[in-house]
Amino acid sequence: MAEAAAQSLAIKQIAAPVHDDDEIESVISSLAREPGGGLVVLPDVYVAVHRASIISAAAGNNVPAVYDASFFVRDGGLLGYGPDEPDILQRAASYVGRILYGEKPQDLPVQAPTKFELMINLKTAKALGLTVPSSLLARADAVIE
Repeated sequence: MAEAAAQSLAIKQIAAPVHDDDEIESVISSLAREPGGGLVVLPDVYVAVHRASIISAAAGNNVPAVYDASFFVRDGGLLGYGPDEPDILQRAASYVGRILYGEKPQDLPVQAPTKFELMINLKTAKALGLTVPSSLLARADAVIE
């Protein structure tokens, strides 16, 4: 899906799997040397655990980054867009209740997120020298100033 989106926007996509903090710094510093470069961080447990290193490297190298969850933005990331976590947990709780009342898990329909959240960190935008359009700010669910 990311490849199709990149092609439709005429953006060169570079996959950069990393395995430690040194690789994180190396990949992000190489992005900083590309004119108009940026970082889209895809959801992954490794990424969530190492988010401090990723956010720090992006800020230190002046690379704008978009994340899949709001906790990245609360921790200093520029922009987060992804499923609304409280909504997912609430719906999961109803599933647990249905199972506890006797429904078989295999009989329950597969669920996908239906509510998404956009969060913007204006402090980070200012540090990167970016101006966030007012139209984007108006659409944001939360803005950190």
